[in-house]
Amino acid sequence: MPRLQHWFSGVTTCLPFRVRAWAAWAPGRETEAAWHDWAGQATSRAHQAGENVPVLLRRRVSGLGQRALKAAWSLPDSTTARTVFCSRHGEFGRTLSILDALVNRTEVSPADFTLSVHNALTGLLSIARANRQGHTTIAAGTESFEFGMLEAIAALAEQPNEPVVLVYFDESLPAPFDAFDPDPPEPIALALALTAADGVRLTLTTGPAKDVAGRRQPAALAFLRVFLGAEPEAVTAGEQLVWHWRRDDAPA
Repeated sequence: MPRLQHWFSGVTTCLPFRVRAWAAWAPGRETEAAWHDWAGQATSRAHQAGENVPVLLRRRVSGLGQRALKAAWSLPDSTTARTVFCSRHGEFGRTLSILDALVNRTEVSPADFTLSVHNALTGLLSIARANRQGHTTIAAGTESFEFGMLEAIAALAEQPNEPVVLVYFDESLPAPFDAFDPDPPEPIALALALTAADGVRLTLTTGPAKDVAGRRQPAALAFLRVFLGAEPEAVTAGEQLVWHWRRDDAPA
């Protein structure tokens, strides 16, 4: 794996990685078969596992948070891998609940207070899985998935022998803050097990955003279409970088 250098200086950087396991959820696409149908009957050679999250863990988080934890929990690597969570809004409903309680001068929910921080879910997952590896959470606006992926690839480049689990989840802001989100994202939860040695081979190439024009498409969905084989490559444009996703080949 190449070392990451000068990636934000406008220099084009090509970053190879592999995905050997995955799980995803979106409204109407709750199974692996539904995702393959969405991708045009494409097939993925990475394995998508299924396992229920413990009830105690499910009761502590919101609906979307449950989907994110279930996706991550289903990956075998979640017990030993380093973990990167990424989300633009996180569980914003909890923050709104706290604000409402303060405005109404009522007691703030201890659960809302504890779980409103952006890295709460990755902390819960590490505790539930007894995973002592490092974990972090990325929030980078509309490019949260892209920079989360970049963080995961950087961690993989630093220690190629250790897998990295990337978890992305997001949804539109609740009222009244939805007025500040003119292009609300589709609710989605996605978990990927990244490795350097086995799995579907992909490449992420970054470059200056001035090199591409046009409407920005959701990067997580663009990536999934490439990963599932519906398209050989896709390009998404952020505020400062353009992100080029390419599926290189089938697993070695």
